[in-house]
Amino acid sequence: MGSLAFFLVQDVFYHSLAVIGVAANLMTIVILSRGSCGLSRCTGRYLVSMAAADLLVITFCVILNYLCSLYFPFSFLTHYYVCSLHSIVNASVVDCSVWLTVAFTLDRFVAICCQRLKARYCTERAAVGVIVTVWVLSYLRNIPRYFIYEPDHTRGCRLRNVCSKTPWALYMWSGMALTPLIPYVSILLLNALTVKHILVASRVRRTLRGQGNDGKQVDPEMENRRRSIILLFAISGSFIVLWMTRVVDFVFQEILLDMSRMAVVTHVGDMLMYLNSCTNTCIYALTQAKFREEMRRAVTHPIHLFLKFMKD
Repeated sequence: MGSLAFFLVQDVFYHSLAVIGVAANLMTIVILSRGSCGLSRCTGRYLVSMAAADLLVITFCVILNYLCSLYFPFSFLTHYYVCSLHSIVNASVVDCSVWLTVAFTLDRFVAICCQRLKARYCTERAAVGVIVTVWVLSYLRNIPRYFIYEPDHTRGCRLRNVCSKTPWALYMWSGMALTPLIPYVSILLLNALTVKHILVASRVRRTLRGQGNDGKQVDPEMENRRRSIILLFAISGSFIVLWMTRVVDFVFQEILLDMSRMAVVTHVGDMLMYLNSCTNTCIYALTQAKFREEMRRAVTHPIHLFLKFMKD
């Protein structure tokens, strides 16, 4: 009974995630691409690329991998060659989503804490270079996944028994370490260093400005930095919370080799991991007033057109 209830929860969750995730990420891409949200072009590039990666995660991992296999268990997706390519794409888009979050966190860390590097690194050109590099490396790293499947007469394709071979075992383990363990630790470390720098800098600026004007005037530099920090911590904090179960599952199963009673934890970790692919739109709406305004226009404009058409 418990397994059936959990399956029903999964079913409702993935169906809802598919609808909301596609709509939210498409809206985010359109709004941010217009460049009318008051964000820098560098930040805008990162956020658009993250939304695009999240959209691909929802499309390939949730819709094609879970929902299509649920309703069409013997579709063309189970063909050996398609199955192998699909495995590459699934892993690659998740890697892109994760490492673009790391890249954005690093960009904001440099912008806030490393003023000497800011002029060279926090530019639109540098952002495009980093984004392209992340996409290319993510796909190149996952190409060997094509060879871990073999044809199967009943199911179309199946996993080879590669875990007993040392090179393949090392490859699969390193892949799990690269996503999610290393990004998770990197984001935690970068955020900790950013918080430390902010506390020290804020204390110094309050002291200096307090000596000059009794601390009564608003500091525009600190206001701009505060908005940037809220956006950074909201995105990276969401990633840390939603990937925590997946990281714990990885540590227990792959590092501590404790495989007992972890099936439910693995499924919950996957669900929260995919949920991370549609939370950024909510974060932008909660933290960015201009994004809320653009989203309101995007939602109400079709309604106004429909009402105008009905009146005519």
